[in-house]
Amino acid sequence: MKLKKITDSEMDPAELAAKRWYNDACGAAFALELVGERWSILVMRELMFGPRRFGELKAGLPGISANILTQRLTSLEQERILFRRKLPPPASAQVYELTEWGYLAEPILSELGRWATRSPEHNPTLPFSAASAMLSFRTMLSRERQGDLAATIGFRFDDDGFVATLDARGITIVRADPTGTDVVFDTMPPMLAGAVYGGVPLAVLEDEGVMRVTGDRDLAERFVTLFPLPPKLGVE
Repeated sequence: MKLKKITDSEMDPAELAAKRWYNDACGAAFALELVGERWSILVMRELMFGPRRFGELKAGLPGISANILTQRLTSLEQERILFRRKLPPPASAQVYELTEWGYLAEPILSELGRWATRSPEHNPTLPFSAASAMLSFRTMLSRERQGDLAATIGFRFDDDGFVATLDARGITIVRADPTGTDVVFDTMPPMLAGAVYGGVPLAVLEDEGVMRVTGDRDLAERFVTLFPLPPKLGVE
């Protein structure tokens, strides 16, 4: 008799919880039961700037299969970390959105990212989604380098746009049309990461045709210097 393979998405929530149970009262252990499966935290990362359609999530996570993404969305919904809703007409599309509790995980993602980048094995040249880039700016901003700088910075990644506001509070970023900001970076996330974290001059990226900067040029040059990565282990 051939046994049927049961996926996580087909399991009862109680069975799923038991399957992952560490039998440990530590909050960190329980957190891993909630989001410790591969891709779960990255799905949450992609939702940190608002609701996304299935296809948009898939585009931000090019290494994930549609089947696994469906499983992770189901699991996170069962755990009340995200929910599904339908956009009103004329869109009428289904989107996934973090719950209020789900959004509270952002500091965890940020500090986990800051901690991990200290490893010599961290490779900032790997694929980089728009949400990942924006979250990294909220994580890595140096208030010392910012000083009293106040400005609005726009980012346009194909059809996806963001606006960052630098002020006395630090940096806030929302998904929005960047038109009208002090400077706009029209590029793709890996190219922006190359300028910010790799030190690639903006002029080089522009000459290569992979970036267009409009608006306050001096502000653009300063902005890309505001996010130093933590020192690598053993290089203090």
